[in-house]
Amino acid sequence: MYGIFADVTVFVHFLWILFLIFGGCLGIRYMFAKIIHISGLAFALVIQIFGWYCPLTHLELWLRERHEPDLSYSGSFIIHYLEKIIYIELSPILIFVFTILLFGFNAWLYSGKRRDRNGSVKR
Repeated sequence: MYGIFADVTVFVHFLWILFLIFGGCLGIRYMFAKIIHISGLAFALVIQIFGWYCPLTHLELWLRERHEPDLSYSGSFIIHYLEKIIYIELSPILIFVFTILLFGFNAWLYSGKRRDRNGSVKR
């Protein structure tokens, strides 16, 4: 069961990352999504500033260790590739820059000061 829970954790982690990237689209329409999205972005920023790992990463590693401590490749084919996307090998500085850019983009998105096709500011 630990292996299944680890795979589910990776999938949830992937969905969470997608939500952090694209959640602003939901946050414009739904206040609850906006609150969760902004909180998640703030938490991601704190994680990057202090060099911490996401709690979902710790949970997945703990579950994998319980499942099979000596197994180098675990999970299904799909999970294997999702892990490569989630745990992409980039420098911490580059990930921090992407986090700041994502935070700034969503701050602009939530500010409501976007321009329409005619160039006028719409709210």
